[in-house]
Amino acid sequence: MPEGDTVWRTARQLHRALSGAPLVRCDLRVPRLATVDLTGREVLETAARGKHLLTRFEGGLTLHSHLRMDGAWRVYPHGGRWSGGPGHQIRAVLTTTAHSAVGYRLPVLELLRTANEDRAVGHLGPDLLGPDWDAAEALDRLLSDPARPVAEALLDQRNLAGVGNVYAAELCFLAGVTPWLPIGEVPSPERLTALAKKLLEVNKARALRVTTGDVRAGRNLWVYGRAGKPCPRCGTAVRVREPGPSATRRVAYWCPGCQTGPPPPSV
Repeated sequence: MPEGDTVWRTARQLHRALSGAPLVRCDLRVPRLATVDLTGREVLETAARGKHLLTRFEGGLTLHSHLRMDGAWRVYPHGGRWSGGPGHQIRAVLTTTAHSAVGYRLPVLELLRTANEDRAVGHLGPDLLGPDWDAAEALDRLLSDPARPVAEALLDQRNLAGVGNVYAAELCFLAGVTPWLPIGEVPSPERLTALAKKLLEVNKARALRVTTGDVRAGRNLWVYGRAGKPCPRCGTAVRVREPGPSATRRVAYWCPGCQTGPPPPSV
């Protein structure tokens, strides 16, 4: 699933391509929006809110989309060839005289009154890359259930918005705890929110996500995606717990040599 930094870059790309111009074509290929046509409306902006995208139009309308696991927006020159996937995967086409923004495999696509955007994103906690970031509130939300496993608390978008599996694994490594340690037992938990903010900020404008300080691919992450490989810090083989049939389970990576705390619970 794309994380907050990826969604931030997508919002910036859409904003640069579409904003300040009216649509000359609008094609929304989901049943509930089949009769909607925004042609002629000026695109005001596209903003990210956590992992959500909000494209705002004149007249007080917002197109809300969420990428979830494999959705994507691609921008092409007007009249250029679209290469983001087969035509049957296209869910939205927004075209100005300069660019076409094409949404592929979008699991969430809805039209809202801009004044009612909270119906889609009002449940979210402070946005790590947003103007509403509030570290104290995010920490309060994280610690509201002290028995909750730290990775699970970080992934809950109601606590803080923007962390996904990659950052949850990397933050646990940097904090020196396994993903299953109760959040209330994490030493200096305020460091987690500070690190989360720092990591997303430094990565939001680059495609290669780096948490180690080493920009080389293959050395850019501490544990995520490194199952069986030596930990870059101590050399211990990184372990992985694959997601099971339960929707609440996610893939988790950790280094037994660098991270202390409980092992993964039995299935």
